Amino acid sequence: MFGEIVDGAMRLNEYGSVVQACWDDIQNHYQHVELDIFMIMPNHLHGIIMITDNVGAGSPRPEPNEPMETAHQERGRGTLPLQIHTLGQMMGYFKYQSTKRINELRDNPGCPVWQRNYYEHIIRNDDELNRARQYIIGNPLKWELDEENPANVSVGAGLKPAHKIM
Repeated sequence: MFGEIVDGAMRLNEYGSVVQACWDDIQNHYQHVELDIFMIMPNHLHGIIMITDNVGAGSPRPEPNEPMETAHQERGRGTLPLQIHTLGQMMGYFKYQSTKRINELRDNPGCPVWQRNYYEHIIRNDDELNRARQYIIGNPLKWELDEENPANVSVGAGLKPAHKIM
């Protein structure tokens, strides 16, 4: 759906380019995150999101010993309550935006693009982070063996969700 693997490299199609743009846009809406390694595959994707601040999206980080309300008032943001966004909210936003744009391109409103949920794993140290990065970077080279590759689905086997987010 998002492109094809050619000589071990992912080549995005129009829908894959939409997914890339929506992924890149996550940090414009959630300022407490940094996007790390990301790889779109033909029918799913893998990515690492680093949550860098527990204060909340769009919220200024207070100086030491400064109340949150002061940080808001002094930086012109008013005194609205802080809102902390969860990974689930971020993924929901990403999936909603990419689905809406893809369906506009294919003139097919309301058609699902993503499975209902996503796979998440908390990366706890640098070794895990490096292993996850290597896995994601090397994923296109393993596409021929990937269980998500439609060419590897057995006839009569139970259907699995075609799209996943990591």
